[in-house]
Amino acid sequence: MAPPRATPEFVETSLTGLGLLSTPIFNKGTAFTEAERDAFSLHGLLPPQVGDLNQQVARRMKAFHALPDDFSRYTFMRDLQDVNETLFYALITRNVEEMLPVVYTPAVGEGCQRFSEIWRKPRGVFLSYPNRERIETILKHPRYDGVRCIVVSDGERILGLGDQGAGGMGIPIGKLALYTALAGIHPLSCLPVFLDVGTDNAERIADPLYLGWKHERVRGEEYDRFVDRFVRVVKKRWPHVLLQWEDFAGHNAGRLLDRYRDALPSFNDDIQGTAAVATATVLAAVNVTGVPLREQRFAVLGFGSAGRGIAGLLCSALAQVGLSESEARSRFYAVDKDGLLVEGMDGLRTEQAAFAQPKASVADWQRGDNGIGLLEVVKRVRPTVLIGVSGQPGAFTEDVIRAMAAGVARPAIFPLSNPTSRSEAHPADLLRWTEGRAIVGTGSPFGAVDYEGKQHRIAQTNNSYIFPGMALGILSARAKRVSDSMIMAAAQALASMSPTVKNSQGALLPPLDTLREVSISVALAVGREAAAEGLAAVRGEAFEQALRANIWEPVYLPYRRRK
Repeated sequence: MAPPRATPEFVETSLTGLGLLSTPIFNKGTAFTEAERDAFSLHGLLPPQVGDLNQQVARRMKAFHALPDDFSRYTFMRDLQDVNETLFYALITRNVEEMLPVVYTPAVGEGCQRFSEIWRKPRGVFLSYPNRERIETILKHPRYDGVRCIVVSDGERILGLGDQGAGGMGIPIGKLALYTALAGIHPLSCLPVFLDVGTDNAERIADPLYLGWKHERVRGEEYDRFVDRFVRVVKKRWPHVLLQWEDFAGHNAGRLLDRYRDALPSFNDDIQGTAAVATATVLAAVNVTGVPLREQRFAVLGFGSAGRGIAGLLCSALAQVGLSESEARSRFYAVDKDGLLVEGMDGLRTEQAAFAQPKASVADWQRGDNGIGLLEVVKRVRPTVLIGVSGQPGAFTEDVIRAMAAGVARPAIFPLSNPTSRSEAHPADLLRWTEGRAIVGTGSPFGAVDYEGKQHRIAQTNNSYIFPGMALGILSARAKRVSDSMIMAAAQALASMSPTVKNSQGALLPPLDTLREVSISVALAVGREAAAEGLAAVRGEAFEQALRANIWEPVYLPYRRRK
């Protein structure tokens, strides 16, 4: 079932009866017309009343609102996706702000933890280590002929929840649902893939319902050979496929991206998508504070793959406004599990070392059991921007925030860890501890906060502003590689759409219900940058035509019976 390149005028299929109703991408449920019920042997399988998509959306929304909690709603939406994809995407695109926290963060976190409990129907591909010799056989099935983009995970670092084993499949499924809902990429183009190399989560192993391979994680050379086999098969099967790496642990995420980004157009959303949305939000905050980017000082709590990605892209932004590489890096104070990164620390990884502070410059700083802590960094540095990607709930303590606010008129504070339970701070506390002066962006959604009679809208600094549009731009340009400049182009495109560009009192990021428009702007910027760098097979007017043709709309079309 190869996907069309644009929303066609009609659907042609040889499926009939229960076969048609059981195929999510083709099922229209009660919206099949009388003539279609005649042609496809549907009479008796459906209630007699012929409906339409609007009625179905209203019916499903009523059922959605009757559910008691977000996990129930998450399960409801996953079931709907496996029954009627057009209706599933219609619900999301018409109710983005309400649906996004349910089909993505934060509800997807519990969905991954309880994946084995709610699994009902096959979606995507599970490639387990015991089946490593069968990868090519599995992926060569004709059902995958139309695949153009893959999101792959091994489930070791799911959001801030750690190793969830096979439950990590919830992330590729959720990410690709947003490829379609927010950027219009056809559902049949999208393939979620889970690399099941075992799990070190004892709770999952002990669970009699656990669906994954019950074995400790494969590591080292065996792991690398397994991943390499997967990539080689994918490249042979789909030479131009987009491959997004998702929720790999820090010790694998960066090195896998570096190893394979030239083999296929690849990006890692945890590293590059997070970096792009964080950079865009910082640029928007500059519009609010009036303090030029070149004068900003950054403290980053959590310096795994996400923290390094953010710091790296922000360094590139500082270079664009005139700072040298060494000057740009000197503006960053990275705090990880052993405190502030300092030259010569034990266990300092190569990619972290570039942001380590010289020993001499921090020689007289106070040290605790875990080195130089965040509070000491804030007191000494007086950062203008504080970013959290640590997965440590409550890590932005009152002492830390009050110390920051004492040295900065408008502190920009971004607790970005997901899901909500892992956020470094609650926005209401941040505003209270800064007397309402903080500029706040969070990874998970929080409602507006009232502080002394003023409503503060909290920007959801969420990767969904970036990765769907990036994918659309990469696919439409047929980019052969995803460059750092393309990531920067995505960040700058988002920043240009910030309401703060026209009004310094505006929200940091565009409203969530404009995410389709945001994705198209990001896609255009990414594709044009790919062309400028000589990385695009499709460029100029042809690129813009291809982009429009790649946008699928969740609407019902007339059906014709294929003979």
